[in-house]
Amino acid sequence: MPNSLLFIPDISGFTHFVQNTEIAHSQHVISELLEVLINANTQNLQLAEIEGDALFFFKENEIPSQEKLLAQIETMFTAFYSHLKRLEKNRICPCNACATAPNLKLKVIAHAGDLQFITVQGKSKPFGQSVIEIHRLLKNSIASNNYALLSEKLLKIVGLSSDYESKLYHFRQGRDVYDTNEIRYSFSEIDNDKLKLNPFETPKVVNFKCSPGIVLHKKFDISAVQLLEYITNYSYRHYWVKGVDKFEYNPNEVTRLGTEHVCVIDGKRLNFITVTKKANPDEIVYGEYTTDIPIDEMYQFFIITSVSEKTCNLTIEIFPKAKSLLKKLILSLFMKRAIKNSLQISINNLETFILKGGVKEDPESVQVASHESL
Repeated sequence: MPNSLLFIPDISGFTHFVQNTEIAHSQHVISELLEVLINANTQNLQLAEIEGDALFFFKENEIPSQEKLLAQIETMFTAFYSHLKRLEKNRICPCNACATAPNLKLKVIAHAGDLQFITVQGKSKPFGQSVIEIHRLLKNSIASNNYALLSEKLLKIVGLSSDYESKLYHFRQGRDVYDTNEIRYSFSEIDNDKLKLNPFETPKVVNFKCSPGIVLHKKFDISAVQLLEYITNYSYRHYWVKGVDKFEYNPNEVTRLGTEHVCVIDGKRLNFITVTKKANPDEIVYGEYTTDIPIDEMYQFFIITSVSEKTCNLTIEIFPKAKSLLKKLILSLFMKRAIKNSLQISINNLETFILKGGVKEDPESVQVASHESL
């Protein structure tokens, strides 16, 4: 039977990351990274299993060429670290999960061998000695957590020298013994500085020459980080923002600069983009921007200042913009008062919600629309 490719990208540092950070945001970060790796599959690899912090791919009865294999590995590393850079640059959440996500690393294990399959609950899954071997290769003696490893068998099939070198790769030989059986391989540590990271949209930092049109203040008996979570996690919005029929957003990502969500009000879709503005060192700022309103545009900023471990102050600033005389009249006579009243009700609802103990159910159970609808 022709040899098949077995391919596992594995997120290094996963266990420490999950155990030592806020669980909800760490889950979102890992979920995003796994999706990024899946989308970086350029060789039509079949996804056999999502194994917590790793993806098990295979390509039955076919081994890509040396060039395609190395390019696939590079694409995985590039996509992974491009996303981590985006998380770092666009972060608004100060929690430990969001702050330490850029410390995660990646290793890719590739092997070749015969594949058999077993059927479990109607789903066919790879099975056999080669599957056992590639998973054992994950537990190797390499003193690094950021590398590509190719088994000796795969190296011979693709015609790659065990000490192959290029601008990105510098392979060295290694071997480990598993249950008295020795498996040889070559590995290359990956220098992230040599990856050509994918560009991403620069976060929008807004500067205003005027004072906000509306300002509200409120003190909350909750930590600044927890208040930020209730405001920026859109699965909580229906608890305190009234008058919205539905919130549409990507439930699998942490809100950051540039993310979008949609408020559906009486069938009308209002699209909001996360932005920020300059802030003092002791302030956490979360902002939203929309043009889907009767006037030209509106910026809304939630500015949180910590008072103690269990109390914080919230300031809300609204910057509505109207260009024409008619829109300025609409804003002055009707909209400003309506926006302020609606916002005051929402903030009071948020306080009541927090005083009652916050969410009693899993926020992921709240009905939402996927990001594909945005």
